[in-house]
Amino acid sequence: MISDEEKVRISKLRKTFDKLRKLEKVLFRPFFPYRKHGNLTRHNDGPLIIVGNHYSIWDVIPAAMATDRAVHFMAKNELAKVKIGKWKIGEAALNWLQCIPVKRDGSDVQAVKTSLRYLKNGEVINIFPEGTRNHSYNEFLPFKGGAAALAIKTKSPIVPVIEVERIRFLHKVDVIYGDPIYLTKFYGKKLTAEQIEEVDEWLREVMMNMRQAFIDRHHPKLKPLKPKKEKSKK
Repeated sequence: MISDEEKVRISKLRKTFDKLRKLEKVLFRPFFPYRKHGNLTRHNDGPLIIVGNHYSIWDVIPAAMATDRAVHFMAKNELAKVKIGKWKIGEAALNWLQCIPVKRDGSDVQAVKTSLRYLKNGEVINIFPEGTRNHSYNEFLPFKGGAAALAIKTKSPIVPVIEVERIRFLHKVDVIYGDPIYLTKFYGKKLTAEQIEEVDEWLREVMMNMRQAFIDRHHPKLKPLKPKKEKSKK
């Protein structure tokens, strides 16, 4: 049963996301346009894990549009250190959006506990399992894990949100919303770390195949992503 304190927290974040979605329509989409494809169900009931590939900071926008509810984004804890002068804007933003700070090495026990609590409340979390931005269109980076384990533990569906290209200014890109994935055959089973890793790898392949099938049909001449510019060493 959800406590009154939790209900207040959930309601507060929902109101925040209602406002942000209005801003998305008038301030974001006209300048960073994207087309939605696939299963456009809103997924407004029960626990949900949204999983996507990661090209830029803007990836959170189409991910959040998979539902009308608030979304807890897993975010690297280094973002909390971002400052403008004395203003700790990174920490303030993470707290305001009730993000889940995680360590890059994936050893953050508190992040797992927080994610489990949110999902057991019937809330939504978003994970970019590549762990960092991918600077290549060739394939996804190896998944760091977490999505499969959380989905199995809480019996939550996983909804893939896959970007065909990197979102960028005044360039319309395609975003694929996949059908919910239920890992029902693993529910109630004790899986080893290796078995969980295999499920995460299977999920990665499913998502890459979805993206590639779309490219083969609609964008056979998709240009490769420009390599990241290396900073000159002085």
